[in-house]
Amino acid sequence: MTDNELLLAISNMMDIKLEHVTKDVQDVKKDIKKVNTRLEKVESRMGNLEKGVNEIKSDVLNINLTLENDMKPQLNDIQACYTSTYDRYKDSVEDYEAMKQDISIMKRVITEHSEKLNKLA
Repeated sequence: MTDNELLLAISNMMDIKLEHVTKDVQDVKKDIKKVNTRLEKVESRMGNLEKGVNEIKSDVLNINLTLENDMKPQLNDIQACYTSTYDRYKDSVEDYEAMKQDISIMKRVITEHSEKLNKLA
């Protein structure tokens, strides 16, 4: 085999190998385009998620402010009202029991006095 024939055979082999490499590179380019398309979709969805998370953060902040500025003071007022009312009634329960006993005694005495007055009349 002559040098030219050897060079031609090597050239043909290189062309065949180069065709395979070119095909592989084209396949890789297609795959990269698919990946890029998917990545764009993921980025879009991530943007939507970030927007949603920011809206949720804003809502939570508003809820916290409402709780702190509106609800907590009102609950403190209600608690103070109930606590003072409880303290008043707690202290008067003992007086109530004493008054109940006094009224019972007064009823008996009045009944006895009424009976005595009826006998006198």
